[in-house]
Amino acid sequence: MRRICANSDCPVHHPKKGKAPANDAALKAAQDKQRRDEAMAQTTGLRVLSAIVEAVPVRLMKRDLLFVVERLAAMLDERRLAIVLRQHSIAKAKNPADTPAKLLAAFIRKAEESVLGRLLVEVVILHSAGSVNDSGKLLKEAAEFYKVDVNTITAKVKQEFAAKDKAKTAKSVTPKPAKKIAKKAVAA
Repeated sequence: MRRICANSDCPVHHPKKGKAPANDAALKAAQDKQRRDEAMAQTTGLRVLSAIVEAVPVRLMKRDLLFVVERLAAMLDERRLAIVLRQHSIAKAKNPADTPAKLLAAFIRKAEESVLGRLLVEVVILHSAGSVNDSGKLLKEAAEFYKVDVNTITAKVKQEFAAKDKAKTAKSVTPKPAKKIAKKAVAA
């Protein structure tokens, strides 16, 4: 014996299908916009950090820098370590025993004084940024101190993202059969 819900307004047994696609599209668009904004903010932050690091002068001796950078890098969490590794194009571990901390330590020992000085400023900024709100404020202060133009970097990032979006929309608008015909014509 099966029981069937006779109430047509019951949301469990008779869900309304008319509102879901409109809400899903709006929700998806809002999530895409939020992801895009977060990606732009993250890219801008990384570029500002790179520009600040480039503005750091070389003054300390290598052994001093090595000592300070190793101690500060050891206090970074995994997420911030990943940012440092990505900034300096340090490859991912080939051996599972190699942790990001070990990779960074090996890189630090081989680095020159100028790289260590830049790395010191970068690690201090990342370490000092306690939360997402603090990191933006701290990056602005560091950018002002090292005379880095944040607005120019932000404009470049926005242009790059707009170009990517334009290329993506142009790619999706182009009909696929036209490409196949063009390839066949070139082959003949």
